[in-house]
Amino acid sequence: MIKSKLKTVYRALECRPDSYSAWYEQGNILWERGLFQEALISYEKAIQYYPNDYYAWHRRGIVLEQLGYWEEAVDSYAQACALEPKNYWAWYDRGCLYLEELQDYQQATKCFERALENYPDDYWAVYRQGEAWLKKGNYQKAIAFFERALQIRPHDYWSYYRKGECQQKAGHLEAAKTSYEQAIQIKPQDYWAWYQQGLIFQQQGLLTQAIECYQQVLIAEPEDEYVWYRQACCYALLDNQEQTIHCLEKAINLSPEIERALVQDNPLFDSLQLFLTTNK
Repeated sequence: MIKSKLKTVYRALECRPDSYSAWYEQGNILWERGLFQEALISYEKAIQYYPNDYYAWHRRGIVLEQLGYWEEAVDSYAQACALEPKNYWAWYDRGCLYLEELQDYQQATKCFERALENYPDDYWAVYRQGEAWLKKGNYQKAIAFFERALQIRPHDYWSYYRKGECQQKAGHLEAAKTSYEQAIQIKPQDYWAWYQQGLIFQQQGLLTQAIECYQQVLIAEPEDEYVWYRQACCYALLDNQEQTIHCLEKAINLSPEIERALVQDNPLFDSLQLFLTTNK
């Protein structure tokens, strides 16, 4: 089917080499086949013959992004935005590029704001706006957007998780634990929410609860040396030497540099240094 379409486009370009629509269609076909460099040439030809077309500029931006030309892609999206300021997609794609590749969070928030002016109830633009404010360190604004995302998708794991992350970074630990718990209810076997809950419990000195969280983490990732290490720290504070040694052995077997980087410099394990030395 694609080969047939390409042949049709080739014939059209033989007859009309200045045909915008044929160059644009050829770009779409090549893009679908993953031939991004060739698609780029076609879109640029289309723009040459019709410079004010939103769609060719937008598709050119997508292809440039897929080729890793971030700055050029931003410029292409900007051209599309200028041609159709009320079109959601170019604003959203431009915002994602600023957020994920260029780490320009100020520009990302501006783009998502414009996207939301055009499509106020779009979950993705709301969620990405929350991510951008989180990266900027404005946790209250980020939380507001994650809560707005949850109004659109009430059972969204990631919005609860990111909300918890913001609350945790802002020092609101009890609120963060609640958000992580809501995330866990949606994805009971998820690594990250259990891990962050464990960190908070450990920070609060609630060691038994921290261990319970870390044990849940290890169900998902049984070879995570750092979780074994954190669990060992909790057992050491509880004066449970047997479990401390067990967890340290697991951590060190999985990653021998754990001993050098963490264990030897941690006063919690001073009483175990002879054991660790003889069990290298």
